[in-house]
Amino acid sequence: MGASGTSWISSTLEHSLSLRWATALDPCPTQSLFSPPQRRLREAVQLLEDYKHGTLRPGVTNEQLWSAQKIKQAILHPDTNEKIFMPFRMSGYIPFGTPIVVGLLLPNQTLASTVFWQWLNQSHNACVNYANRNATKPSPASKFIQGYLGAVISAVSIAVGLNVLVQKANKFTPATRLLVQRFVPFPAVASANICNVVLMRYGELEEGIDVLDAEGNLVGSSRIAARHALLETALTRVVLPMPILVLPPIVMSMLEKTALLQARPRLLLPVQSLVCLAAFGLALPLAISLFPQMSEIETSQLEPEIARATSSRTVVYNKGL
Repeated sequence: MGASGTSWISSTLEHSLSLRWATALDPCPTQSLFSPPQRRLREAVQLLEDYKHGTLRPGVTNEQLWSAQKIKQAILHPDTNEKIFMPFRMSGYIPFGTPIVVGLLLPNQTLASTVFWQWLNQSHNACVNYANRNATKPSPASKFIQGYLGAVISAVSIAVGLNVLVQKANKFTPATRLLVQRFVPFPAVASANICNVVLMRYGELEEGIDVLDAEGNLVGSSRIAARHALLETALTRVVLPMPILVLPPIVMSMLEKTALLQARPRLLLPVQSLVCLAAFGLALPLAISLFPQMSEIETSQLEPEIARATSSRTVVYNKGL
């Protein structure tokens, strides 16, 4: 990455999937959870602005530019440039989400505990979705409430319904029933995540989202780009809980048979917490790396008025996280 006239958006889009995997880790480390001093944040933003406008001072290295991008991407919303509340940043997803995952996967769940953990999980997801949404268009509070209620109702309904079906399955032995119950959270969470994204961001489908050319200039507002953004985000939200809610039950079912945990059952919860933490650390960069936050689409796939408004072959849009 040099200081030529190439824009930041263009250079970022040129990177391969393997590099997207690496940069997906940038918003996730715990050190970016806590905001740096305001002066350092301003310096990072100014450095990126200088690069974008070709006024970068001599001697600035690629590492300094990527460090500045990491700071800005982890803390500021790309559309509003406002700080994202700490628990709802991508860097906060693992430390704040892991205790919830542990709760979702606790064995021998009662009806009350199932409802509580599904409610808490979707409350956290709703806030993360809203904080990291595409904000090029204003979103009324009613959309947030609709998405939140829809996600909670769908998650609780699916989880409770599946638990009831498992309990009534007479062909299952008690051990098999317990194992099957451990996998109930995944379909409940995955379905609710899709519901959450679609309901909370439905306004984007109605009004469209802003698309930009390679130089960052606004081309127009596209509903087709909004559909792509929601589809990509929904797929991410299905992939994200897959390793988190599927791998730990498998791992724990094997670890529980070891002599150590059978002799010391009090270690079950700490071990499960570590397994969930490791699964979360694997799943988050995997899910984020599927699609770049600033996604690219050919103008020929968009509305005719968008294609006529620019000479660029492709445009970019913020899909959200």
